[in-house]
Amino acid sequence: MELPWVLLVLTGTGTAAGLGDLPGDKGQREGAGAQRGCEVFVPRTLLPYVPRVSPLALPGKLTASTFTLERPHCIFQHHSDASDAIWLVVAFANASASFRNPPCRAEVPLYQQLPARGSYMTLEMAVATYCCSAPSPAVLRVGGDTACGAHGAQDPCNGPLPSPGPYRVKFLLMGCQGPKAETRWSEPILLQRASSPSAIDPTPTRGGSSDVVVMASILASLGAVLVLAVLSAVGAEVWASLCHQDLGTDTFARRSYRTHHIPPALPLPLPTGRGGSPPGLGCFASRPPAPYSAK
Repeated sequence: MELPWVLLVLTGTGTAAGLGDLPGDKGQREGAGAQRGCEVFVPRTLLPYVPRVSPLALPGKLTASTFTLERPHCIFQHHSDASDAIWLVVAFANASASFRNPPCRAEVPLYQQLPARGSYMTLEMAVATYCCSAPSPAVLRVGGDTACGAHGAQDPCNGPLPSPGPYRVKFLLMGCQGPKAETRWSEPILLQRASSPSAIDPTPTRGGSSDVVVMASILASLGAVLVLAVLSAVGAEVWASLCHQDLGTDTFARRSYRTHHIPPALPLPLPTGRGGSPPGLGCFASRPPAPYSAK
C-alpha cells in the first residue's frame, strides 16, 4: 500500500515525470504542442559551415545598408526534408550570443524588431534553393528590399540595415516542428559609413585632377572636331546647291537665245585712177596684150 503513495508524491514533485505519465498522456501533450506549433522540442545539429561575404568582385558588395553573402552549397541535404525551410538570421555582433532560435515560424523575429531585439530573421527559402544543383544565383543580398515594412506589414522581409553594424549572420534550418540544424555565426561584417556633407573635401586629389584635365581635353578636342565636320558638311551642301542653280540658269539662257539673220554686205566697186589702173596697184596693174605682128 505504500508504493502507490510514494509514486503519487514523486509525480507531484516532478522528479518521476516518466513514471507519472499515464498511458496516452505523453502523446496527448505532443499532439497539443504540434497543434500550437511551438511546444515540441527537436534536437538541432550544428553544421561546420561559416557564412561569409562573397569573395567575388561584385559592384555594391558592401554598401551603407546592404551586403552580399556567398550562398552555401550542399550543406543541408543530409538534415532536411522537402517541406523544410532555410532562414537567414541577422544580428548585431554584440547581440548574436544572446539570440535564441525560435521554436516555430510564428515566433520568428521580424525586421521591425531589429532595433529593440538586436536580431531578426529573413530570406526564408525552400531547401531545394540550397541544393548542389540549384540554378539560383550564387549570392544572397541582405538588406535589398526597400519596401520592407511598408504599410505596417508584419511578414518577414529583407529590409535595409539601419546602421553600419557590425553584423553577424547564420543559416537556420527549420521544419514543421522547429529548428533542425544551423550553421556557425559569421565573422563580424562592417558596412560602409556614409560621409556627412561637411566631411567631404571639395578639393580633388592630385592624381584625380590630372585625370579630369586629360579627360576634359579629350572631350573638348572631340567636340571641336565634330563641330568642324558638321560645318564642312553644311558648307558643301550649300555650295553644291548654289553651283547647281547657276548651271541651270546658264543653260536656260543658252537654249533660249536666238540670233537674227543678217545678209552679207556686197563688195563696193573699186574706183579707177589715172591710166586706167585702180589706185594702189602701180606697176603691177594688168596691161592689155600687145598686138600680134606677123613677120
